[in-house]
Amino acid sequence: MREGVILRCATCKEENYIAKNDKRKDKIEVKKHCFKCNSHQVHKQKK
Repeated sequence: MREGVILRCATCKEENYIAKNDKRKDKIEVKKHCFKCNSHQVHKQKK
């Protein structure tokens, strides 16, 4: 079953994106554009 998760910028901690993830998988870590930093940063799944 998939659940909605929030992706948070690792640099400024701004919550920018919503993604879907399986409950049993590891945490998501993707490189996306951060609107506050105005550059591509690593975004990690919020706890």
